[in-house]
Amino acid sequence: IGYRIGLVSEEQYHSVQKKYAVVEQEVIRLEHTFLPPTEALNTYLSSCGTTPMQSGASLADLIRRPQVHYMDLTLFDPSRPVLNKAIVNEVEITLKYEGYIQRQLKQVEEFARLEAKTIPVDLNYDVVTGLRLEAREKLKKIRPENFGRASRISGVSPADISVLMIYLEK
Repeated sequence: IGYRIGLVSEEQYHSVQKKYAVVEQEVIRLEHTFLPPTEALNTYLSSCGTTPMQSGASLADLIRRPQVHYMDLTLFDPSRPVLNKAIVNEVEITLKYEGYIQRQLKQVEEFARLEAKTIPVDLNYDVVTGLRLEAREKLKKIRPENFGRASRISGVSPADISVLMIYLEK
């Protein structure tokens, strides 16, 4: 009926694009909507088991707290648009996990950088001062071709990788 495995219809594609545009728009709205520390809000925050506010905060910052959920702030957000559950869930996930996602993206960038930085095949690891004995022996035996592979060798620590990088930059 017009559906093939591995393909998404244009309609489905545009639907997903629209969903994520709405999610992004709502995240931006939450980032720019600030609440003052009122007694009602602080009572709510305390009842959730989270710290009351001392100064104003954005709705996004409140939702980032593990104990606070998007729908729980409805009373404090009179300009909130009506959104379906899938979008509400995606907004909350986006806000709560963006710190973790950014950290993972930085790790991916670092991994790619290490993979691109080669180690000379004829490197004499015995002259690299500062390498721990276990790391030196494993590097001599395995002879990794780049820092990414070297960093994945059991017994080679991040400190050993740093020592090796400094040595090769000289």
